[in-house]
Amino acid sequence: MKNYQVIGTVNLNEITRKEVVEDAKKKLKKLRKELSKLQETMYAEGKYAVLNCLQGMDTSGKDSLIKEVFKDVNARGVVVHSFKLPTDLELRHDYLWRHYIALPQRGKIGVFNRTHYENVLVTRVHPEYILRERIPGIENLDDLSDEFYYKRMEEINEFEKNIAANGTIILKFFLNISKEEQRNRLLRRLRLEEKNWKFSPGDLEERKLWNNYQFCYQELLNKTSKEIAPWYVIPADHKPTSRVLVADIIVETLKKHHFKRPELPEKYRVEIENYKAQLAKE
Repeated sequence: MKNYQVIGTVNLNEITRKEVVEDAKKKLKKLRKELSKLQETMYAEGKYAVLNCLQGMDTSGKDSLIKEVFKDVNARGVVVHSFKLPTDLELRHDYLWRHYIALPQRGKIGVFNRTHYENVLVTRVHPEYILRERIPGIENLDDLSDEFYYKRMEEINEFEKNIAANGTIILKFFLNISKEEQRNRLLRRLRLEEKNWKFSPGDLEERKLWNNYQFCYQELLNKTSKEIAPWYVIPADHKPTSRVLVADIIVETLKKHHFKRPELPEKYRVEIENYKAQLAKE
């Protein structure tokens, strides 16, 4: 049984019609304004933070989604972290340390572009990466098993349970791109000179491991989608649609928390007219 939510499907023949694309852009524009107001009120209230986790295969559109969905939010209200291979400093701590210190403050929206789930995804497809962590009892690849990764998934669930209990609203999005569309986007990077810089031969090597990644995604989605930190599977073959779907889920989730701006203390409120008069005299 699936624990995560699959959000719609996309008919590319239908969705590429100009009017459908324009409709998606209009919807996103409206949602961006709503999100901006919600973040402003959330900041004023000072009780909650939001953590948006984005996962997806290469070319699934994570970077452009971040740019388009959050562009109307106050620049100080959004903090984006992109997690690459751990640095030497990060490897001297447990695998969740670098994610803890990157969590958003109350009042702010955090975005993890690739997330703590890399620790049960990339490391599972490339188990040799685990050896760099120098974990006691893990001396070689033979010491690794499915149970090792299942245990990590349980630890991640506890990590999310803890931060949720302390006011972090967690939303997790898997941008589900098809293998054929990934091929098209990689070809585009090669054909367009201005996109060449995005291409790496490593993308082709990772593409050969497509089925391995799909299996690992399926397991982590089922084992780590919880009520307090749900996974949403977003069809990502059409970028305008995926952006609208993600923005809509974020906005609707935040609305449920009914953020409120704090009221001016009574002692100041009764003096409002006096303060106005003082400023008027200047």
